Amino acid sequence: KSLDISPNLPPREKKAGPSAAVIIPIWIALSSSVILYNKYLYSTLDYPYPIFVTSYHLGCAAIGTRILRATTNLMDGLDNVNMTQDIYIKSILPIGVLFSGSLILSNTAYLSLSVSFIQMLKAFTPVAILLISAAFKIQALNQRLVMIVVLISLGCALAAYGEINFEMFGFLCQTSAVAFESSRLVMIQILLQGLKMDPLVSLHYYAPVCSIINACFLPFTEGWAPFREFMRIGPLVMLSNAAVAFGLNVAAVFLIGAAGGLVLTLAGVFKVSLLPGPGLTRWHRKRLIR
Repeated sequence: KSLDISPNLPPREKKAGPSAAVIIPIWIALSSSVILYNKYLYSTLDYPYPIFVTSYHLGCAAIGTRILRATTNLMDGLDNVNMTQDIYIKSILPIGVLFSGSLILSNTAYLSLSVSFIQMLKAFTPVAILLISAAFKIQALNQRLVMIVVLISLGCALAAYGEINFEMFGFLCQTSAVAFESSRLVMIQILLQGLKMDPLVSLHYYAPVCSIINACFLPFTEGWAPFREFMRIGPLVMLSNAAVAFGLNVAAVFLIGAAGGLVLTLAGVFKVSLLPGPGLTRWHRKRLIR
C-alpha cells in the first residue's frame, strides 16, 4: 500500500513516555554538551572536520539503534511498522536530503558571513517551521501567531539590512539552510505522527540515510584527512563524543514527538543564551568547505 503524506495529519495521541517538560532540559543539556565537546574537538584537538563528524555521529546513531534492537525491547515498535520501498522513498529519504542540504549550506554561509549575523538569520527558523507546519496543517495559524511571525520577520529583515559586511551569496545560503532545516524538522514530525512511529524507530530508519548522504560530500569537502587524523584523536574521545551525540539525537526525536519541531527550535533559542558567544575560528573559513 502506498503512503499518502496528507496535509491532514491525525491529532497527536498522548502516548506513555516522558513529557516535553522533562525532555526539554535533557535536550538542552545534551545539546550544549555536544556543542562544547565539538568545539573542544575542532579547536583544542585540531580536528576541524564538521561534515565527517556529523556523518560519524549519525552512523553511530544507526549502529546504536540496531544494538538496542538486538539487546533490549526499546525497539519493539519496529514490529508495528510496515516499511515499504514507497514509504522509504517518500518519508525517510527526504529527511536525509534535507539534513545534508542544511549542513552543506550552513557551512558554506560561514565562508562569507559573520557568526553573529548567521545567528540572527537562524532566529527566523521558528517562523519557517511555523509556516511549513501551517502548509501541512500540522499547526493552525491564528492572529497571535501571525503577529509573532511578522515581528520576527521584521527583526530578521532589519538585521540583514543593517549588516555591514553583507554578501548576497552567503545570505542566500543561510536562508536556504534555514528552509532545509525547518523542512527536516517538520518531516520528522510528520513521520512520527503520520506513520505513528516511536521516536527511536524513526531514528533507526533515517539515521543511516542521513549519514550516507552526508558522507557522499566528504570527497569534495574534507577528503581523506578526517580518516587519517582519526587515530591521532583516539577511539576514547571519538566514541564518547559519538555517545553524547547519540543521546542528543534520541532526545531530539523524543522532543519532536512530544511537542513538535517548533518547540525544539524555541528550546534551541533559549539554549543559545546559556552558551558563550561563538567566535569565527580559523577552521570556519579555511576548513569547513573548500
